[in-house]
Amino acid sequence: IELSLLPYLCMSSDQFLLPYVLLFSKDIVWHSESNNVLINVDRGLMGSLGGGGWSPESTDRSPWLQVDLQDRMEVTAVATQGRHGSTDWVSAYMLLYSDTGRVWKQYMLEDNRIVGNVNPDSVVHHKLSQSIRTRFLRFVPLEWSPSGRVGLRVAVYGCAYRSYVADFDGRSSLLYRFNQKSMSTVKDVISLRFKSRQAEGVLLHGEGQRGDYITLELHRGRLALHLNLGELQYWGKLATSKGSLLDDLHWHSVLIERFNKQVNFTLDRHTQHFRTKGDGDSLEVDYELSFGGIPLPGKPGTFIRRNFHGCMENLYYNGVNVIDLAKRRKPQIYSVGNVTFSCSEPQLVAATFQSSSSSFLSLPAPAQILEGFSVRLQFRTWNPDGLLLSSPLISGQEPRYLILQISSGRLHLTHQTSALKMSEVSAGEETLSALLQLDFKCVFSSILSGCPISQNDSSCLNPTMAFQGCIRLILVNNQPVDLLSVQQGHLGNYNQLQFDLCGIRDRCLHNFCEHGSRCSQTWSSFSCDCTGTGYSGATCHNSVYEASCEHYRLAGSTSGYFSVDPDGSGPLDPIQVYCNITGSKVWTVVRHNSSNAVRVRGSTLQKPHVGWFNYSASSEQLKALVSLSEHCEQRIAYHCRRSRLFNPWDGTPLSWWVDRRGEKRTYWGGFQPGVQQCSCGLEENCADMNYFCNCDADRNDTGVLSYKEHLPVHEIVVGDTYRLGSEAMYVVGPLQCSGDKFLWNAVSFYQAASYLQFPALQVELSLDVSFYFKTASPSGVFVENMGIQDFIRIELSSPSAVTFSFNVGDGPVVLTVKSPVPLNDRQWHWVRAERNVKEACLQVDQLPLRIIETPPDGHLRLQLGSQLFVGGIATRQRGFLGCIRAFNVKGVNFDLEERAKVTPGVSSGCAGHCSSSAGLCHNRGKCIEKSSGYMCDCTNSAYGGPSCTEEVSMSFERGASVTYIFQEPFSVIQNRLAAVLSVPSQYSKTRDNMALSFQTAQSPAMLLTVNTLRQQYVAIILARNGETAVQTYIILNKQSLTCMLFFFQTGSDVLDDEVAHAGSKGFIGCFSSVQYNHVAPLKAALLNRGSSLVSIRGHLLESNCGALGIQSHLIAASPRLSSNITSLSLCLCVLVVIAVVVLILILLLAVILRYMYKHKGTYHTNEAKGTEFAETADTALRGDPALQDAMDESKKEYFI
Repeated sequence: IELSLLPYLCMSSDQFLLPYVLLFSKDIVWHSESNNVLINVDRGLMGSLGGGGWSPESTDRSPWLQVDLQDRMEVTAVATQGRHGSTDWVSAYMLLYSDTGRVWKQYMLEDNRIVGNVNPDSVVHHKLSQSIRTRFLRFVPLEWSPSGRVGLRVAVYGCAYRSYVADFDGRSSLLYRFNQKSMSTVKDVISLRFKSRQAEGVLLHGEGQRGDYITLELHRGRLALHLNLGELQYWGKLATSKGSLLDDLHWHSVLIERFNKQVNFTLDRHTQHFRTKGDGDSLEVDYELSFGGIPLPGKPGTFIRRNFHGCMENLYYNGVNVIDLAKRRKPQIYSVGNVTFSCSEPQLVAATFQSSSSSFLSLPAPAQILEGFSVRLQFRTWNPDGLLLSSPLISGQEPRYLILQISSGRLHLTHQTSALKMSEVSAGEETLSALLQLDFKCVFSSILSGCPISQNDSSCLNPTMAFQGCIRLILVNNQPVDLLSVQQGHLGNYNQLQFDLCGIRDRCLHNFCEHGSRCSQTWSSFSCDCTGTGYSGATCHNSVYEASCEHYRLAGSTSGYFSVDPDGSGPLDPIQVYCNITGSKVWTVVRHNSSNAVRVRGSTLQKPHVGWFNYSASSEQLKALVSLSEHCEQRIAYHCRRSRLFNPWDGTPLSWWVDRRGEKRTYWGGFQPGVQQCSCGLEENCADMNYFCNCDADRNDTGVLSYKEHLPVHEIVVGDTYRLGSEAMYVVGPLQCSGDKFLWNAVSFYQAASYLQFPALQVELSLDVSFYFKTASPSGVFVENMGIQDFIRIELSSPSAVTFSFNVGDGPVVLTVKSPVPLNDRQWHWVRAERNVKEACLQVDQLPLRIIETPPDGHLRLQLGSQLFVGGIATRQRGFLGCIRAFNVKGVNFDLEERAKVTPGVSSGCAGHCSSSAGLCHNRGKCIEKSSGYMCDCTNSAYGGPSCTEEVSMSFERGASVTYIFQEPFSVIQNRLAAVLSVPSQYSKTRDNMALSFQTAQSPAMLLTVNTLRQQYVAIILARNGETAVQTYIILNKQSLTCMLFFFQTGSDVLDDEVAHAGSKGFIGCFSSVQYNHVAPLKAALLNRGSSLVSIRGHLLESNCGALGIQSHLIAASPRLSSNITSLSLCLCVLVVIAVVVLILILLLAVILRYMYKHKGTYHTNEAKGTEFAETADTALRGDPALQDAMDESKKEYFI
């Protein structure tokens, strides 16, 4: 839809310097021309012909300079200058605006301040990103000259602003009546501006008899748009809502544009696009549109919803100026109630309590009243806790206290009559105003919010944090408190308050929480709840799942169902797939809803049979998965009887399939989409060489589709089963993909002046960069992208340190991770850097994660230009020498090899045995390059041996256990505003990998627990349900998945009853290949018996039970535990395997008995078959099936 401009926008050619009158914070009015506070725009500087400027008195606690433009104007820019002939200027200021000189609103920037001057003479212009329609401006100095004081001259630019205003008193409305009975439109444009006194109220409504309607209303301070085009039973469903705190007595602009079902909904220049519900494309409204309320038919003046209380201006409906027609009393407009054409302004003065620790307002005690006293106020806050009122009550000789506070979102009033006696009253859950009354004879002095620093005795009680928010309409004994007198020092005392301004902000309005996570906030910050999203981090930006099955294979996982996230931190949700991991090969399998054969009869080209395939992923998700894979295929079988695929006369397709783009495809095998053939035609082995498909010769066709860009198959269309005896049957297999073509996408930089160049990053609000590097150089720049002022850079700053530096406008920020060993060791190392609106992080391998929080009101947007340089910088200095692979930015993989083909000094690939996906080392083993080959480092693997494939097992007797205590490098040093804290080593605070195999005859049994210093835990137990079946549970404490893991041990004082019972039984049996994240506790217990990290209790023996187990049961905690994953992915197929094995044994026994019956008297040796060739007795025993059968049937082995 083409966006249209709001009426009376200020064009650049119309702008001029606006005349004004000045008002200073000490209430002295001056005209700008007579006091030389106006900037000399013609000269650019205030020279000898003009001088002076404004400088407040030193006793002024809250100085400001106010501009009165005499009428509402559209302000587009301001300019400032220091005081002439002095060392006084303002280096940063805040800009407020108001229509009446009361109820101010702040002009919002990312850091809430405007940069001013650095000397007294230069003029600094600031163009407003959004123009302001106002009469009054107020300049509030925040920072000024370090060698002088506040000095200011100002200029304001803009143009005249004309408006048509209507005032609705909450009982009135305007009805715009059509010339005909109904109005049907396919296109609508509605624009208006409103200023509301209430959080509820209807601004616009129209409806038709067929069910169409449009309603625009305020609901709980948000603007809701209901729109329906003919769908029945749709009333009450919310189409969309925008904004927050819209009852702030300030103007807000609305623009609604509709063309057919497509709608653009704009509030204060933030646009949302959506499609409306309904069957039609036109909006049919009967008789009239109402503005300000919904009148009840037949009863003018009565409303079926709460009507609007406030002002509207420049109200346009499809080009019609509704307010202008009403003002000229045109017959199209019918007025209900009292609608006036000037906006009445309530004189409400609010105070903003800025600090949760030091803000307070102290009021003197009123005159003594025999009937008692009352306090009334309205407040607004985001904080769930805070002190609203603290007051001593004097009655006789014994002091008493009254305390009003917010606790967990509820109001609590406490009346303390003695040290041991008090009474409490609680009310509300989301209270916005309170009327409190207490009948008690007293004299009191009240403290609103916190206590003064000087008043630390019992006369001011502060049981909780001070109130942080806005308060207005304070009445004591029904007498209003004049907050402006408090500001001027005539009444009471205060600290850290802003007057005549409510500075509350909805920090969740422009939701920075990603991937559908829930935003919550306090007064000064916001947080994101990632529960159920599959993502983690401060803004739920990081996927807790791997990008492909190849990553799970490298992490040591075995075949099973996994969630993969091909675009990582990108917008697409994770996909559940089956990873078929066999040795060094892994297949990603995505199934659909029609795996069985489908039989077709009676279809023609005019009425063909259509079979749809719904996959467990969307088209975009499947596209991302296929693009990431090296190879994809899908098997298709077509069994036919008198059902042809192509017309034998002209080759017209009679059946076809549809690809993921919805395009028709007529090839039935191979990877050559332009060839209209089946697999037999490509392989030249069709039953009848006159045809390219067997079905055309009444045979069957089977083929494998392997052209990635067309997969997967979404539809099958069959059109030739209408003849007598004609029949077709087809089977479409699952989508199968293998490989990860970007995981080993590598380049080598062999010239220091070389680099790869890509377009600039578009990463204003969130950025993450990850890659692997290998080098022998002591330093070099990996990544750099510059802007005018902003930049990002990741570099190897020394042989053992990686640095991530950036600037978002608040000055350079540097994060450094130092390694205890050199990083230029010619081995692969992993780097991940992230920056979002909440924090910045840097991680290298499994070293401590570095985190620094962003300032709460700092710049948010990272503005980058120029080009992205990989492996160097534009000046061709400090270039990187070595290899980089798997380069990824915000889930987008960069094809480094392709770009290297056209870049001098860079080559595709990287030399070495460990630079491919051959899978030389398994089960988390790390491949280490050697001069004459390679070796596998199994330090972080639960396995041993040359390739990390040999299981490490231990036999546990009664009372035996192993405790592993986590220390660095498994703790993370977190730098939060220069404060260093210990937090979990995992990059994601909700990510844990657990794996183990066990063999036991005991249940219940304790397998594994992970405890934290905060008494949170994860426990894996073996439990019996009363029958022979064995169930395995993961029991998760409610907060365990967001905890910080520091140590590993069995037993805890906070375990649930079921877990405690299993813990009391302990474990008797065999453990094998125990892995927790990057720690192998069992292996550490065997190899480091004297280490302080490992504690062994009881008798433990090294064993080979993992290799001798009869039956294996797999218990696998999800490789990525997130806050919404509280179940264990169990192999129920084990029970099926058991049943199949038992059935086979029964059949085998029957065959043996029959054989023995036929060969009665024949001599049989008891020697196991094949043992005569065994090299050792142990080998013979392990190969003896009789020994296997003799083992206790109750003993079973489990793998986690």
